[in-house]
Amino acid sequence: MNLSEIFNFSLIYSALRLSIPLILASLGGIFSELSGVVNIALEGIMLLGAFFGMLGSYYFNPLAGIILAVIIGSLTALMHALLSIKYRTDQIVSGIAINIFAVGLTNFLLFLLFKQSGHSPEVKGFSWIIYAVLAFILVILGHFILFYTPLGLRIRAVGEHPRACDTLGINIYKIRYLCVIISGILAAFSGAYLSLGHLSSFTREMSAGRGFIAIAAMIFGKWKPIGALYASLFFGFADALQLRLMGKGMIPPEFLNSLPYIFTMIVLAGVIGKAHPPASIGIPYNPEEGE
Repeated sequence: MNLSEIFNFSLIYSALRLSIPLILASLGGIFSELSGVVNIALEGIMLLGAFFGMLGSYYFNPLAGIILAVIIGSLTALMHALLSIKYRTDQIVSGIAINIFAVGLTNFLLFLLFKQSGHSPEVKGFSWIIYAVLAFILVILGHFILFYTPLGLRIRAVGEHPRACDTLGINIYKIRYLCVIISGILAAFSGAYLSLGHLSSFTREMSAGRGFIAIAAMIFGKWKPIGALYASLFFGFADALQLRLMGKGMIPPEFLNSLPYIFTMIVLAGVIGKAHPPASIGIPYNPEEGE
């Protein structure tokens, strides 16, 4: 087998397409976690964004699909924020509950509305290039906001020293609500890309672990938008390589299907211990206790 048949421009093209949802979702995760809130619900929000993006396009048009996806993503993130910030529930448990809820709801609605359990009818969407351009613009914008604006300084300070911020009059809850909702918007937009940009329909559980890989990209990128961008491109390349090798039929497909996740574990094994998350991440803030 000639290596040029695998490593060529087509592989780069595929890698870029596959990295777009990771770029968007990892950026959302960065906003949430820098403010101190763990959001492993990115996977479920992506899935909801993919479904409702398709639904909006099916009944109206692709733009309506994206708007509907973002609204649903915002509301889902708000639910996670309420549980995590106001009621101080375990943030991991809240995220897992949302992921399970998203799978059940989308499967139920898919069968209820379309009498199919595998996929929806084909719908109209936008070119993936539009999403790619927006993803790169959002990364640059996110980097600027987080590291060059007063709001970004407050977000990072709230994630590191919420008690000190509270003493200075910074509204801890307002910052965290804002950041969690931003993460929901970006994750839902990422999901809408799957059904309206990458494909032209919704398929059962089509997020397929991408939300968790986006979290890995966020950690690999050390909670920085540019770093997460590079990590997402790497994971997108791994996914594209897996698909290319599968097409050649020379390696067992079971192994190839696991390749992106193997790369993820290898990367995280090398990063954990070197990357330092915000000091107060995952710790609900209680004014009476300090943190």
